[in-house]
Amino acid sequence: MALTREQVAIARDWTARQFEEAGIALTPAERERIEVSDFGLSDLERIGLQLLVYVNTQRVCAKEIVLLPHQTCPEHRHVSVGSEQGKEETFRCRRGTVYLYVEGEPTTEPKASPSRRERGVYTAWHEVILNPGDQHTIYPDTLHWFQAGPEGAIVTEFSTRSTDEYDIFTDPDIRRATVIADA
Repeated sequence: MALTREQVAIARDWTARQFEEAGIALTPAERERIEVSDFGLSDLERIGLQLLVYVNTQRVCAKEIVLLPHQTCPEHRHVSVGSEQGKEETFRCRRGTVYLYVEGEPTTEPKASPSRRERGVYTAWHEVILNPGDQHTIYPDTLHWFQAGPEGAIVTEFSTRSTDEYDIFTDPDIRRATVIADA
C-alpha cells in the first residue's frame, strides 16, 4: 500500500499551517521540503510524522517534527553506523503535548495508546510527558517512541548527525521510506 500524492499534499499543507499558527516562519523552499512519513504502513493519521530538516551535517542536526492529534512515531533506536555512535537527540516540545516513552521503569497507567500495540511492537513504557518548553534527551541506542496528545504537537529536535535511515524499529513491518502512489 502507498499514500497518494493528494494525501501527501494535504499533510504537507496541514503541517505548514501548524508552523504558521505556532509562529514558526518557513521559506517557500522549506515548505516544499516538508517530509511526510507513514513508515510504510499507509495509516498516516495514526502512525507517522511530518518533519522539516533544517540542517544535517557531519556533526549536528536540527529539525522540526509535527504530529497529528494522537499520531505515533513507532518504537525505534538509533544505532551505531560504522565507527560513528548512534544519534543522541534532544526533543523540545514547542506546541501541544507529547507522550515520550523510553527504556526504564514502566509507567503503570500510560497516557498513550498506540495503534498496533497488540502486536507487541512497543516495549519501552517509561513515560516522559513533554509540554511546551519541556525537553528530554535520548541517548544513542535507546529504544523510544512517542505520541502526540489530542491537539497534535510540534517538537524541535536537536541532535548529533542524523542517520535515521539506519534506525532499527521494533515493528518488523515498518519501512523508513514512504511509498507514494503514482495514481
